[in-house]
Amino acid sequence: MKKLRIAWGITGAGHYLRESYAVMGELKKEGHSITTFVSRAGEEVSRMYGLFDDLKEISDGTYLNEIFLDSAQGASFPKIGRFNLKRYDLFVLTPATSNTVAKIVFGIADTLVTNCAAQAMKSDVPCLIVPVDQESDVVSELPYTLDRSRCESCAECPPKAACPGEAIQDHIDLLKCQGCGTCVDLCLHGAISGGDPVPLTIRQVDARNTRMLAEMEHVQVISRPKRLLETVRKM
Repeated sequence: MKKLRIAWGITGAGHYLRESYAVMGELKKEGHSITTFVSRAGEEVSRMYGLFDDLKEISDGTYLNEIFLDSAQGASFPKIGRFNLKRYDLFVLTPATSNTVAKIVFGIADTLVTNCAAQAMKSDVPCLIVPVDQESDVVSELPYTLDRSRCESCAECPPKAACPGEAIQDHIDLLKCQGCGTCVDLCLHGAISGGDPVPLTIRQVDARNTRMLAEMEHVQVISRPKRLLETVRKM
């Protein structure tokens, strides 16, 4: 099997996020190089779900195994030039939010990840994209939340004292939450939970954009992240 140089985009969807990280890890173990491009929302949501630190094991900082964050890039996204220089064999985007899919379909490239998609297509680099909003409804996963109706506002709050991100006040600040889950078992009143399933109805406009995405040149829409393994292994 050929060892590929993969550019991997992550956007801000909780749905398919854990599965996407797991697939990245599997492909890394198989010897592929993975450069990770993370949108601003993708960075925030990855931290909320306690996954962001896993990126450092997948993309360890060596050449073509770096992590590039939208929050740390300039407006011209200079690292995207690697696509034009044929440094990558493949662009993978998962999870791809409905917002990201809409931008790609209508030619808007104003973020790090959508610019990756645009330059990959312009450079004839194959694109494998997993939209979170396809034809059927989905069940996503909630981040950690605080149920105010069960919270007793304890003078000494064990979850608050133990939180490494200082995210717990009278609510959980998801921009500070690291997704570690330490707080759940420490709450004496069961007021904190995370990972609960939440059903989502796919909007017709999002399903339509996904169909349009599948018709674009150099793009293959994949139904879910684990299906990427078979596709990549055949390349």
